[in-house]
Amino acid sequence: MLCAISGEAPQEPVASRKNGNVFEKRLIEAYIAENHKDPVTGDELSVDDLVELKSARIVRPRPPTLTSIPSLLSVFQNEWDALALETYTLRQQLAQTRQELSSALYQHDAAVRVIARMKRERDEARDALSKVTINVGGNTTNGDSMHLDPQELPEKLAAQVDATQEKLSKTRRKRSTPAGWATVESIEAYKLSHASKILGPGPSIVAIDASGDSALICGHDGSVVVYSLAANSITQNYGPQDAAVTDGLWWGTKAIIANSKGQVKILENGGELITLSSHAGATTALALHPSGEILASVGVDKSYVIYDLSSLKAVAQIYSDTALAAAAFHPDGHIFAAGSTKGEIKIFDVKSGANAANFASAGPIKSLSFSENGTWLATASEGSTSVSIWDLRKASEIKSIEIGSAVENVRWDYTGQFLAATGNGGTVVQAYSKSTKQWSEPLRNAEAGFALQWGHLAQSLVLVAVDGTVKVLKST
Repeated sequence: MLCAISGEAPQEPVASRKNGNVFEKRLIEAYIAENHKDPVTGDELSVDDLVELKSARIVRPRPPTLTSIPSLLSVFQNEWDALALETYTLRQQLAQTRQELSSALYQHDAAVRVIARMKRERDEARDALSKVTINVGGNTTNGDSMHLDPQELPEKLAAQVDATQEKLSKTRRKRSTPAGWATVESIEAYKLSHASKILGPGPSIVAIDASGDSALICGHDGSVVVYSLAANSITQNYGPQDAAVTDGLWWGTKAIIANSKGQVKILENGGELITLSSHAGATTALALHPSGEILASVGVDKSYVIYDLSSLKAVAQIYSDTALAAAAFHPDGHIFAAGSTKGEIKIFDVKSGANAANFASAGPIKSLSFSENGTWLATASEGSTSVSIWDLRKASEIKSIEIGSAVENVRWDYTGQFLAATGNGGTVVQAYSKSTKQWSEPLRNAEAGFALQWGHLAQSLVLVAVDGTVKVLKST
């Protein structure tokens, strides 16, 4: 008989009732006291499960001391027993670790294969999507293209567009400059009037309500707050939202925001009035029709959506051939401009949805702004240090205004006299004189911003600065 642990003939042999394995009594009792298991099978085992085996009794000498060779041999024997137990345990653990490692490597290899397949399918889908073209009023010429007829607005909204255009186009050119409006001299005196505390790391959007006091401040960190310019404090907090906010504007006293989940949300009195979800990807920009009854949103899914604000429903979705990143309605409301990530400025007929014209810019469009003269459109492209001004009648760029640093946002004032631009290098205002037909630069300020809006009567400029604050430039 040999001990299943040490492999030697046991002096006090015992056997397991469960499987018949033979052990040295002192070794198995020590193992059971520590692990409560059978060292061979791993089954539960207790001292009561051991049966002593009868064998020739070996007379052991009296306990030696360490001063003799027999005592040293006894110590060596005890150390050997301990080493045998430890070696056996390590072998078991090594075998178990090998099995776990083999399983983990198999799972890792399977995961890598799945990820590689998903990436391949994603790339194939992106490639197929990039080849999709959407024609308006034409026939497709290959199997990869789609044909979508332009969607016309419902009769009620189409009539609203016609009525708004007729009313505004008749009065726009005859409209005089409002009393108290800013002049070149007053803009030349613009300086930093006051700045808010840091509102967070993400504010990059600003919209001013009709009163000229409440500023809607939004950001990619999901923050949405209403900031009082007069009180220099936050009066309403709608955040944080569950997704990055990509644009925001006022609809009367209600705030409308777009987010990276493809949603458009209408907020009022500290709560959410409704959520509209029409885009398949992120919603990138919003635009409010001059009538105040129609809203448009653009997105990375290559479409723009028209909403009827009276019913709070989407009524049309028009697709283009590229992702859209900026949006603006014409002052008369009959055409809609969308800036694409490929550097195209697409002009659509609002009622029919037809793509009326396309202008090619230097890079992805970041900002659009129509002049109130009805014929000029200012644009800013990603990475560009200049602002382009397009003449809709000539369908061409008529002027490029060098700002000196990358432009983030552009805005015409209500009269069409002043064009403001801001970016990492500061804020610039260009003035156009209708009498002399000359441009001048009344303001170049070092305050850098992500977005800007004209204040009441253009007597101030409100910036969302790069340091996360709201800053007001005006004459003192």
